[in-house]
Amino acid sequence: MANATALVRWCAWGLLLTGPLLGGWALASTTQPVAVPTRAQTPRAQPASSDAVAPSGFAEVYVAAYVKATDSDADAEELAALYPAARSMSWAAQGKSQEHAESASAVQVRQVSAGYWSVTVAARITGSAKGPDSVRYFQVPVRATAGSKGAAAGWTATALPAEVAAPTASKGTAPKLSYGAAHAPLASDPAVRTVQDFLAAYLTGRGELDRYLSPGTTLHAVRPAPYTAVTVTQIAENGQGPAEGAEAQTPPDGVQRRLLVDVDADGKHTSRPMTYAFELRARDGRWEVASLEAAPALSSESQERQGS
Repeated sequence: MANATALVRWCAWGLLLTGPLLGGWALASTTQPVAVPTRAQTPRAQPASSDAVAPSGFAEVYVAAYVKATDSDADAEELAALYPAARSMSWAAQGKSQEHAESASAVQVRQVSAGYWSVTVAARITGSAKGPDSVRYFQVPVRATAGSKGAAAGWTATALPAEVAAPTASKGTAPKLSYGAAHAPLASDPAVRTVQDFLAAYLTGRGELDRYLSPGTTLHAVRPAPYTAVTVTQIAENGQGPAEGAEAQTPPDGVQRRLLVDVDADGKHTSRPMTYAFELRARDGRWEVASLEAAPALSSESQERQGS
């Protein structure tokens, strides 16, 4: 009994002394933040800022509306939607010689300040009483309009367009591309046949496009087909290509080639030269189109000059 009493007494003293330590440890454990996946933590795409959205399209529409503006209610409302101050302006009717912007394209965009741009638009004006159709240039001030929480809600013109002289052509040298010397397509090169047949299916509708594509590559033919015939006229290679007269070799699977291909495309009413940048990949002893590249590859020298 005496020993039992002593044991109980020592246990009580132990709990008394260690209680505060155990309580502190428990409190720290319960207040430690725990990472729990929530819907709010799920990564999501961020909306583009106003600075990332080019105002060029707005300026093109504005110039087209401005060129044909008259006193008609429809024209006035169309213009006022783009330039609110136009509601208080008077436009002289031009009768049968009313001008139109047959086409309008932004040729220069300069950011004046945050959310504010100056856009130069080239417009081909038709119906002018002053002479034959011509390309004229208009400088347009475009401001981003703020929506909720400061986000850009749209665009507005801050003044009427100003007709200006054509922008000065750049005198810089053309960037160098990362391809060797262009040469006539080699009949012994099986890649030439792949490119030729692919372009025929892509631009003229002859043949199935999928048979020339690498697995996982998705491309769609141009519809309706704009041309009746396509001829490969020159090829330049990124790297070392086959030599003229060399015997065709079966390429190992996975080998890639990047080609710059010049073609002549003939249609019912037009004929024009074009250039395509290809990435080809070998599979099962043949060349397939892995990519129709967005732009030709630049040389390392041109890339360094652009980055400086």
